[in-house]
Amino acid sequence: MSTTTRVSLRAGERIFINGAVLKADRRISFEILNDVPYLVEHEIMQAQQTVTPLRQLYYILQTMVMERDGLERARPVFDDTMYLLSQAFENNAVLAGLEMIRGQVAAAKPFEALKTVRTLIPIEDSIFGGARTSELKVVGAGS
Repeated sequence: MSTTTRVSLRAGERIFINGAVLKADRRISFEILNDVPYLVEHEIMQAQQTVTPLRQLYYILQTMVMERDGLERARPVFDDTMYLLSQAFENNAVLAGLEMIRGQVAAAKPFEALKTVRTLIPIEDSIFGGARTSELKVVGAGS
């Protein structure tokens, strides 16, 4: 059974729905009547914002959601990143969340995995203890 989702957009705001990009010319609200992946512009992470490991994971999952063949194309990067993250983190909540994300992607539900990552980012931020994001090493970046 599908669920109805109510979405509100401000004038000029974009939404990405199942590979399509829509832009509101004025403030609007509408309902999505079936289960379809979507991201509102403010939920989209830009490449320059991927300065922590979980933000990088979010970006990978975002690619899986937004691009038509993103799930298949991003899967090798996702698998490598998940392995590295499971080795890097010791926090039980983060590790449990990573396992949940692994299962969600295996079930072809990257949108659900995005929601899970959003809950883990504040934990990651507390682990880094307010470190300036520009000083954090990027996973997989060259030395």
